[in-house]
Amino acid sequence: MVPLPRKIVVIGSTGSGKTTLALRISEQLQIPHIELDALYWGPNWTETPQDIFREKVAVALAGDEWVVDGNYTKTYDIVWGRADTIIWLDYESLCRISSGSSPSLGL
Repeated sequence: MVPLPRKIVVIGSTGSGKTTLALRISEQLQIPHIELDALYWGPNWTETPQDIFREKVAVALAGDEWVVDGNYTKTYDIVWGRADTIIWLDYESLCRISSGSSPSLGL
């Protein structure tokens, strides 16, 4: 039997459902959910300095199991480097395919 993933990253464009999916995975697998936006944005939408943000992310991902959502290029090396699974929510490509082929598919 293949073991379930325990270090999962959910990425995608704004509004794609990253946090919703990550929360559901967290609930189903009973592992912590980490939202990168919550680590990055301070009061009144102030940005966290890069060095402090990277440290927060490293500390949050120190455990053996988690699901994290967010797209911050400045943390790819930390987040993706520790992950065993990456889920990419890419609806844009699907929309382009379906809109471009809708007449031939009867859509």
